[in-house]
Amino acid sequence: MAEQQFEDMEAFLRVAKYTLVKFTDMNTEMKEEAMDICITAVEKYPNDAEKCTQMIKDQMDKKFGAPWHVVVGKGFSYEITYEVRNLLYIYVGGRTAVLLWKM
Repeated sequence: MAEQQFEDMEAFLRVAKYTLVKFTDMNTEMKEEAMDICITAVEKYPNDAEKCTQMIKDQMDKKFGAPWHVVVGKGFSYEITYEVRNLLYIYVGGRTAVLLWKM
């Protein structure tokens, strides 16, 4: 099978549909549930970051207790203070980053 070549990074990112975990210190069970919540929200609201973040926050608050904080976007950096074992930073579908943490 021939390897597909991409002209530029934009073409690659349109095809990359997997989820990439950039950093997490969550236990495996919490990480998997949080990833499912994040993926579902990003797929449900691909063009509305506000609704996406609200859905993720509401579900995480119910499941793991408040207060959870969420940032969803395509170009940001971060420096945060968080509760140990409660941080997840992932890319969903190639470009959309989700930063999820508890304080």
